[in-house]
Amino acid sequence: MNAIDLNSVADIVFQLKWDSQHASHSECYAARGVNLWRDWLPDSVRRSLMGKHSWEQVCVGFSPGELYGNSTGILNIDRKQFSMQPQNGRFYPKGRISGLPGVFPQNMQPFRCVGVNNGHMAVDAAHPLAPHPLALSMTIGQVSTKDGERGGSSVDWVGQLTEGPGMQARWQGMPTDFFSDAPFIRQDEQADSRFYGTPRLVHHLDETAREMVADLYKRFVKDDMQVLDLMSSWVSHLPKGIKPARLSGLGMNRTELEQNMQLTDVEVHDLNADPVLPYGSDSFDVAISTVSVEYLTRPLAVFADVARVLKPGGVFAVTFSNRWFPTKVVRIWECIHEFERVGLVMEYFLRSGAFDNLGTYSMRGLPRPRDDKYAAELPFSDPVYAVWGMKSAASSDGRRLPVSPIAIQGPPR
Repeated sequence: MNAIDLNSVADIVFQLKWDSQHASHSECYAARGVNLWRDWLPDSVRRSLMGKHSWEQVCVGFSPGELYGNSTGILNIDRKQFSMQPQNGRFYPKGRISGLPGVFPQNMQPFRCVGVNNGHMAVDAAHPLAPHPLALSMTIGQVSTKDGERGGSSVDWVGQLTEGPGMQARWQGMPTDFFSDAPFIRQDEQADSRFYGTPRLVHHLDETAREMVADLYKRFVKDDMQVLDLMSSWVSHLPKGIKPARLSGLGMNRTELEQNMQLTDVEVHDLNADPVLPYGSDSFDVAISTVSVEYLTRPLAVFADVARVLKPGGVFAVTFSNRWFPTKVVRIWECIHEFERVGLVMEYFLRSGAFDNLGTYSMRGLPRPRDDKYAAELPFSDPVYAVWGMKSAASSDGRRLPVSPIAIQGPPR
């Protein structure tokens, strides 16, 4: 068995753990062919890998600012320098700011708007992970000795892992403004019952991504539980071997639901027309929603009612990727970075006032299955993102939770 040295090439799964004010976060990236001599890695990471073998795991910690410098990167600029309408807490490309030395219109590096006042705009240009302590673990896969160096480029694997993470957290506890400027309108505002009237018995994620979703749900769904599959279809993405006592499927197409042999009962229900779930309070141990949250036009009302039907301490787990029906996805979803979408779903949990113990997860970089129909075009599996929360004690009295007015905003009907 080869031990890692500077002549090694190794497959490594990187996992970054960090905490924000409201959630614990875990970011995973599967790196193939890490060249220990040529690729960029922090010195402490490279040293920790030396001498290790396949299937060993090593961990390295970083203090705030150690990887990405000082966390105070606040700039105050004239609002006229920015070519868009800014919203507090949101990220934008630096190239949209005119008059900054060394910044060109093509610069896509993100900055965060942290305040708009009296014609001025406060900008945080620091990396969003800079304020946080970070714990990086590495699980080593196959290790081989390279034949020799024949040129090629250097890969910044930690940079790839941390490109996006941090964006999902609120800035200094301030709620992120995802809700201005009609975020929940869609290209197609016809009744959803028409769009979903035709059965679609196809998978919306590749096989590897589906396995990652099932593995995530395995954390929460156990035998003999009462489980709600929200916005369900002909598959429920539960882990193999798990046998819930009840698996209720709520979706838009009866044919799809009846094809799902895991479901014990089905309800055809349009949450955009009526966000009240047709179930009693304190009915379920776990609720799951797979690649569907991006279609909700009244998400806060839905999240609040999911809390109503969960038992005290029940978990709501939401998973999604970067694929959707363009005509039915809400506008905000298409306008923001993939990790801001994680933040958007976190805002749904937080603003519902019904959940605590929030967590998020991301997995990127896994190879796409060779027999997948998109394998020739897309080398990587569909990324998987997840957000979950536990029904808080304050909302465990069985009453329906109040929802702020923004929760019931939707497209004109």
